[in-house]
Amino acid sequence: MNGKIGNHVFTLVLLLLFSMTSSWCQPFAIGHSTINFIDSSRGNRSIATEIYYPADVAGDNVPVTISTMQTFPFLTFGHGFVMTWDAYQNIWESMVPKGYIMAFPKTEGGISPSHIEFGKDLAFVSAQIFNLGMLQSSIFYNRVNLMNAVMGHSMGGGAAFLAPQFNSNIKSIVTLAAAETSPSAIDAANSIQIPALVIAGENDCVTPPSTNQLAMYSSLGSACKTYVAINGASHCQMANSNFLCSFGESTCIPQPTITRDQQHLVLEQYVTLWLEAQLKSDCVAGFDFNLLVNADSRITYQKNCSQCEPLQSVTNLKENSILLYPNPFSTFLYLGNTGEKTYMIKIYDAAARVISTMKIESDQDFMDTTFLASGIYWYEIITEDGFTTRGKIIKN
Repeated sequence: MNGKIGNHVFTLVLLLLFSMTSSWCQPFAIGHSTINFIDSSRGNRSIATEIYYPADVAGDNVPVTISTMQTFPFLTFGHGFVMTWDAYQNIWESMVPKGYIMAFPKTEGGISPSHIEFGKDLAFVSAQIFNLGMLQSSIFYNRVNLMNAVMGHSMGGGAAFLAPQFNSNIKSIVTLAAAETSPSAIDAANSIQIPALVIAGENDCVTPPSTNQLAMYSSLGSACKTYVAINGASHCQMANSNFLCSFGESTCIPQPTITRDQQHLVLEQYVTLWLEAQLKSDCVAGFDFNLLVNADSRITYQKNCSQCEPLQSVTNLKENSILLYPNPFSTFLYLGNTGEKTYMIKIYDAAARVISTMKIESDQDFMDTTFLASGIYWYEIITEDGFTTRGKIIKN
């Protein structure tokens, strides 16, 4: 691509994303609570956890927002080696106002941490946050939904790769400058099949991408995974300033060639778009993620999928397309203009995963959708002669 044209395209992409920022920013203040979870399966292990959540007024133990009664996806975040949760204020101040609950377990903060125990802590806290949504005495009662991600930076990023084997309800993984662990996060990645976003710093001299994040990305068994390396970015600038991290980073090269604020901007854009698509069924955010990653001169990347990939183009579309109605719907979907053909219907979730494939006979003009939860879905209808219809449906 011509350099001037490429810069022009990238500028347009940034303008588009800037114009979208207001749609991300919900009117949520940040509430905070500290909960000490007890894991009885590990000798009553105590896991002190800082939790940040959408509220109407900022403060400790304030109610979850009542400006909307929606439920919120949640993010469980692991800290780096000898780092504390408060170094990640940039992360919770970015994500919580957009409608996420964030939990930061504070265990394994010493100089001889157990990576496997930290991975188990992330998995356990993730399960407990969901359980709080079902506990009537909790401020989170009926405010937590099933969609969630395990996240982490450095050691916490490596532990995030260990966590899914201990909690099968984890839906996605997002890591920042993840470090190899013992047992190996690289080996653990091979068994992970959930969507994954692996973010690296090009100038990370603490956990170099080639032996850490790239190796984890390559090992991942995910059908949808993306690797983003931020040009000139460092290991410690993924978080706010932290003395111990900065001291360790000062002893190696290369040093960062972009500022912390610049690195945070790129980080926020990619994490936001990814999570909006993966956890909130927002394919518009998914398409914007695809647009940004393909045009962004601030990064290099690898990926094996695009967000909502099967739904981006309509090929071989028949003039008189088959339609599903009503839309939105409650239980039954009816099919219009079916003719005499037998055809296949595929239903996709917002992450472009096929959740149902059905063969519809020529004399059937409806489908029962009791198996679908409320939300946004996409459909693809393929006739015997290869004509395809695609569209979006919403279940109340």
